Amino acid sequence: MHFKRTALFLAVTSSVLALAACGPDAPQDTPVTTSSVSAEPATSPSTTVSIDADDVGGVVTGPDGAEAGVWVIAETMDLPTRYAKIVVTDDEGRYLIPDLPDANYDVWVRGYGLVDSPKVSAVPGVQLDLEAVVAPDAAAAAEYYPAGYWYSLLEVPGQSEFPGTGPQGNGISPGVSNQADYIRRLTNGGCVVCHQMGNKATRELLPMFQEFDTTVEAWHRRVQSGQAGGSMLGTITAMGAERTLAMYADWTDRIEAGELPPVPLRPQGAERNVVITQWDWADPTAYLHDLVSTDRRDPTVNAYGKIYGALENSADYLPVLDPQTHSIDEVPVFPLPESGYDPEPAAVAAPSPYWDDESIWDSATTVHNPMMDAEGRVWITARTRAPENNPEFCREGSEHPSAVAFPVERSGRHLGLYDPTTDEYTPIDTCFSTHHLMFAEDASNTLWTSGGGQVIGWLNTNEYLETGDAVAAQGWTPLILDTNGNGVRDEDYVGPDDEVDPARDKRITTGFYAVSPAPDGSVWGSSLGYPGGLVRLIPGDNPTETALIEYYQPPLDENGDAVAGFSPRGMDVDRNGVAWAAMGSGHMASFDRRLCTGPLNGPEATGQHCPEGWTFYTEPMPQFKNLDLPGSSEGSYYTWVDQFNTLGLGDNTPINTGNQADGLQVLDDGEWVTMRVPYPLGFYTKWLDGRIDDPDAGWKGRGVWATISSRAPFHMEETDTDATSKVYQFQMRPDPLAR
Repeated sequence: MHFKRTALFLAVTSSVLALAACGPDAPQDTPVTTSSVSAEPATSPSTTVSIDADDVGGVVTGPDGAEAGVWVIAETMDLPTRYAKIVVTDDEGRYLIPDLPDANYDVWVRGYGLVDSPKVSAVPGVQLDLEAVVAPDAAAAAEYYPAGYWYSLLEVPGQSEFPGTGPQGNGISPGVSNQADYIRRLTNGGCVVCHQMGNKATRELLPMFQEFDTTVEAWHRRVQSGQAGGSMLGTITAMGAERTLAMYADWTDRIEAGELPPVPLRPQGAERNVVITQWDWADPTAYLHDLVSTDRRDPTVNAYGKIYGALENSADYLPVLDPQTHSIDEVPVFPLPESGYDPEPAAVAAPSPYWDDESIWDSATTVHNPMMDAEGRVWITARTRAPENNPEFCREGSEHPSAVAFPVERSGRHLGLYDPTTDEYTPIDTCFSTHHLMFAEDASNTLWTSGGGQVIGWLNTNEYLETGDAVAAQGWTPLILDTNGNGVRDEDYVGPDDEVDPARDKRITTGFYAVSPAPDGSVWGSSLGYPGGLVRLIPGDNPTETALIEYYQPPLDENGDAVAGFSPRGMDVDRNGVAWAAMGSGHMASFDRRLCTGPLNGPEATGQHCPEGWTFYTEPMPQFKNLDLPGSSEGSYYTWVDQFNTLGLGDNTPINTGNQADGLQVLDDGEWVTMRVPYPLGFYTKWLDGRIDDPDAGWKGRGVWATISSRAPFHMEETDTDATSKVYQFQMRPDPLAR
């Protein structure tokens, strides 16, 4: 087991140092209000930045001279959908915004230690110098800090409070065995699964919640708001409502009293080379989960083509962006017509401060994940019928080979296929539940899925496309550990609740949350919970009967406490077969089974048998205020591996979704590069996709795509019901002035 840490916080300018020193008693001045003024082309030779006719460039200065490492934002409403492009200044305060579509733009400066500068009207082809505005105090500066910096002020219950003793004891649920299990519910195993924590919408109490006698009461009411109210209250209850609500109330009270978070570092080094382009898409009542731009196995597929999204519980269409025309569209999706499935929208538990008692989410298909094949077809995980209505071929007594091996009685989500060439959508019924999906690199173009619970399912897409027979093309298998160590799967295995029998294999129910087929033919996944783990499936010649599982947990000590990282969520695998995962402990983890020194199967290979395979990299965010533990308050949702250098930092570059960092966290040769989205505040994504549009076009021909995946896009900087989700393209140029 290995540990990697990096320096996190440095003061960025003398002005920020002064502001940070103001402390909690500093006056809470309102940030400077921006206004619109006209651009004047720069004439001084010292400020000239070489530009093309579709660029805007210049120098940003403040009271002390050049402002290095601040963002310059150009935004327009003139195109078919809202469009913005963001760059970072170099050491001398120079910036260049490249390749802007013909339109009128508002251009302004944002940065740590500053408040927004006045917006300047400009068109492409001008030299435009800008003046940064220093924040009047530390509180005004902190309004622009990422959500996770504010969330780090949370004071987590101490180790001595675990295990919980319940409502009549210390208010922590007896089901929470230790502090690490509680922490993962604060990060990517709880609230942060659905939205940021620490943004302005969550760290402050909106007027609706200010009428209560205590902040604890206000929080109890808050977590019941909207259609997700039942789920939110369930999460809090599982942690221990009394202690957890008191913790959040204390956090809110301290912030209201003036407590401020640590000061983040301005972009440095390669972080200043980042170019971010963004478009609005979908509609204000919809929220995204993921998007797809290309075939993961060949990122040159669909070059310069449309981007497709997934709206999960919110609406029954795929949002579509054409980044060449800056236009958006929708592809309707639907259950099997013969199923008659048309559920009522989830009820509102209590009125929302944004939507009152309106049920804004009304999806029947609950599309979770899209993937693209080599021909540009879009495959999705989507509901085709009621979950309890599994067809007869899935159940006990069926002659389907997978049902003979392990019958399945219900499935909550299935598959679907959209073909852009015919503009047709087809629901595909499956016996197994689905969540994520990804193509294998095999002759059958097998589509592996997660979310099957006791089984993992797949679809032979070649067979399905040739025959249209979804029944014959699908299969599934239970998860069997080779605990007798003979290298083959035996029929007489013991069950999940049985003790390990050295003479027999053992079925486990860890499940696959993420799914990632590896180049060697194995299929990796993650298992949620504490301590969680990584799962590796070896399909064999006939997966229904031959598939075996390997299971690897993060290292624990003799008391069952985490040694370092714990609770993986989204994971991916690189071209070398190394698995990478986002951890609830605020780490990125790698697991390399080639480093294991003991047997990988047999009666001892049940999870804790390869601590030496793990390496933990602390995400570059502050730790929770009162913790002196490895990790951070981040807890990214997913790790995605850039296998084919679509970003430009090399093959096999792992990237965390950085859900609390307002940006992507890239691990570049062991060092962190944060690609932060400064505007609008609230960047939060659950998946990435990398595409190479033109391998000969340098940095301009490649990029990584993401979307706003928060269930609450109205929590973003706009904080209103007009806000929509957005699409982002991240590109890495060789220097901050490259065009």
